[in-house]
Amino acid sequence: MIGVLTGMSPVLQAFLATMFTWGMTAAGAALVFGTKNVPRKLLDAMLGFAAGVMIAASFWSLLAPAIDLSEGGSLPVWVPPVIGFLAGGIFLRLLDLLLPHLHPGMKLSEAEGIHTSWRRSVLLVSAITLHNIPEGLAIGVAFGAVAAGIDGASLGAAVALAVGIGLQNFPEGTAVSMPLRREGIGRGRSFFYGQLSAVVEPFAAIIGAAAVVLAKPILPYALAFAAGAMIFVVAEELIPEAKRGSPDIAALALMVGFAVMMTLDVALS
Repeated sequence: MIGVLTGMSPVLQAFLATMFTWGMTAAGAALVFGTKNVPRKLLDAMLGFAAGVMIAASFWSLLAPAIDLSEGGSLPVWVPPVIGFLAGGIFLRLLDLLLPHLHPGMKLSEAEGIHTSWRRSVLLVSAITLHNIPEGLAIGVAFGAVAAGIDGASLGAAVALAVGIGLQNFPEGTAVSMPLRREGIGRGRSFFYGQLSAVVEPFAAIIGAAAVVLAKPILPYALAFAAGAMIFVVAEELIPEAKRGSPDIAALALMVGFAVMMTLDVALS
């Protein structure tokens, strides 16, 4: 993948990387063509793995570079990462309050956000879409940092982030398509709704890459912002959902996901 992306503009790199992550979401949703049900323990493991990947990516690919970039600035080194990190979490919380959505495994009456008459399928897609906004931004910012010539930013690290997010997108597609299939919705429509949740990632990636290239000083804040948004998703959705059935399996899978993402980042950087 690195060889293919070399020489391209950062916006195009980010777009192609998020097409891969979108494809992984679609692959997860495609399981609906083979079965109506994924064993609960397997789903818990997949969600725990996704949480581990996101936690590791938030630090190695986003927060650590944000801290490094803040050194030598006019503000204390910890200020830009803290501001960006908290802003990312607050942004996701505001979206959580405003955007109507329904987390997988919950009843329609438990839908969050502004009250709406949207159908269950649309609400489920909306919930997973919330996750994919910070993921797309993170990929865009990572590729933008490479193009901006920031010390410590490398194409390998950006690719590692895209691969890690792609791996954790797989269970997200499954988490949308399978409940819809169990409720009697056809395989085609269940797959369509499952993959649709990742459609926002390429757009968010383009915005992130373009913003960093055009305004280098915001990079530490942008990196930390993406990290804060991703950690919010992990704490608010992935870990609680993964622990619904088999908390021990979810915890072990989280550690495996963390280790995989850490290895990818170190090996490809």
